[in-house]
This record gives sequence, C-alpha cells and structure tokens, in this order.
Amino acid sequence: MSQEQPFTTPRMHDLEQELAATRDELAATVDELVTRLDPRTQATRLVDEGKKMVNDATGHADPQLQRQARVRLGVVTGAAALVLTGIVRRIVR
Repeated sequence: MSQEQPFTTPRMHDLEQELAATRDELAATVDELVTRLDPRTQATRLVDEGKKMVNDATGHADPQLQRQARVRLGVVTGAAALVLTGIVRRIVR
C-alpha cells in the first residue's frame, strides 16, 4: 500500500481557490462564445465589414486596399448573381 498523506487544510484551501478560478475562466469563455455565436452579433459584424469594404472601394483609401475591396465586391456580386440565376431557373421550370 502506498503511504499517501491525506489532504491538509491548506492544501484543500488551495485546491478550492484553484477550482474557483477555473470556474470563473470557464464562465468567461462560455459568455464570450455565446456573444460571438449570437446571430445578431454576427449579422452586425458582417454589415459593418460590408460597409467598410464599400467605403474602401469607393473612398480615398490606399490604392492597394481600394483594389482589394473592389475585387472582393466583384466576387461577391458575381456569386450573388449566380445564386439568383439558379433560383430563377428553378422557379421558371
């Protein structure tokens, strides 16, 4: 049999403090995930990014940033046109 010593009161106190700190960290992580995964938060973030991209493409941004924004907007517009075309074709059939 091994000669394990029982937990001492200071050791138990330290473990309880560590457990409480871990619970607090876990609660903060869960709260952050809930906020990030909230559909309204995601929609707001996407709208803000879209507005920034349009502003970069049409405003007085750095030429490289302006070109990147225009390319992205072109790709998104093309993809939206393809999806819309597919929907219309299915409706017409």
